[in-house]
Amino acid sequence: MGVVIETSVWEPSSSVYIFIFLSCFLSLSLSPFYLSKHAPIRSPPFSDHSTSSSPLRFQRYFLLLYSLASVLEGLWSVYGEFELFYYGLTKEEMVTFMLIGFGATLFVGGFLGFLSDLIGRKKICLVFYILHVIVGIWKRITSSPSFWLANVCLSLATSIFSFSFETWAVVEHDKQGHRQDVLNDTFWLMTFFESASLIGSQVIGNWMVGSNLENGIASPSTAAILLAIVGIICMSRDYDGTPQTVMYKDYKVSFYTYILGDRRIWLLACAQTCLHFSIAVFWILWAPTLVADGREVYLGLIYPCVLGARMLGSTLFPWLINASLRTEDCLMYAFTIQALLLSIIAYDYQEIGVLVTQFSLFHACIGLILPSLARLRTMYVPTELRGGMISLSLAPANAAILFILMQRGYYITIENATMIAFAAVGLFMAAGCMYVLKRWGKQPYQNWHKL
Repeated sequence: MGVVIETSVWEPSSSVYIFIFLSCFLSLSLSPFYLSKHAPIRSPPFSDHSTSSSPLRFQRYFLLLYSLASVLEGLWSVYGEFELFYYGLTKEEMVTFMLIGFGATLFVGGFLGFLSDLIGRKKICLVFYILHVIVGIWKRITSSPSFWLANVCLSLATSIFSFSFETWAVVEHDKQGHRQDVLNDTFWLMTFFESASLIGSQVIGNWMVGSNLENGIASPSTAAILLAIVGIICMSRDYDGTPQTVMYKDYKVSFYTYILGDRRIWLLACAQTCLHFSIAVFWILWAPTLVADGREVYLGLIYPCVLGARMLGSTLFPWLINASLRTEDCLMYAFTIQALLLSIIAYDYQEIGVLVTQFSLFHACIGLILPSLARLRTMYVPTELRGGMISLSLAPANAAILFILMQRGYYITIENATMIAFAAVGLFMAAGCMYVLKRWGKQPYQNWHKL
């Protein structure tokens, strides 16, 4: 008599998506009433009384380009691993490609922030789209693409994405003399639209690949090429071509004085490093953690849940920024919650439903942390040095990721739980940095927009 083995499949309830959608809708709908009582001179995002010189015109233009860039990032992050499986790469080869990618980000991408400050942020944003065009064309014209070349280009594009668009938005904000509340709105809208675009990229990738893998495997590359070309055209049409006036010698002196010589910026950079490291560890280990008990899990259904939670977290930023709570306090609490969540995951395996809840709370905190850190950078970091400061803060995180990948992927000297525990310790350190930064911070707040 044959034995029938029943497999258990876990998937989130549809009520989860409804809850996240309604929560985002209510948060966005009620925030203008809250802001009208606490900050009556503010202009709500996307108001209609704008003129051609209004800051909202650039904000909409910028968010369009940022959303296109986010879709490109999402296409390769969602579709890239599936492509590696399709071409039959082993686990060891995938680890090698990850090491190559993080190595390129560390040794080459780490200098791109400084380069953007010297030659112009918008030029580096154009390079981002050009790299995606190169990768897309390369994958279309070769039947068996060289993944290491594509991986290096995409890793450099991701490095550019982490700082270039934010620094460009701040520079344009300074150039046009916009109010600070407009820039704060841009920060949280960047996180909101990025998360929504990442979900959209998953939909696009699934739709284009379809059920016919033979014909659909290259379709996301075509979509990436088209989207990147649209981004290049949009940026080129409005390209002002303003030459940079910062010389390398002057930039070097300013960087040593205002960045390396300021202990508060070291604290801010440390917090950014710990956050970047914890996010990278999460995306490396989230799938193995969910399937640890042997049950089948539809990761494609959980992916929108965690990103939807991140969207919800970003909508909380305009509520908290006008409250009596300081930004450093918000970040200290958010980092502590994240660290506790990862500590629970590292300590013992949880039920899948509990894990998804913890993952969602973790990303809701990310949605609040990202615009809050951007706001602190505006307070403490001179605009002319912003790209270099962000690149400098990401370099230690990339080095740490390289180290743990080698220890876990090649030498098998640490376990997944240990990696998660390291990320939790880093987030506790970030919370401590925010506590010290509050004690050393500026009283009252002021902004470093010009040197």
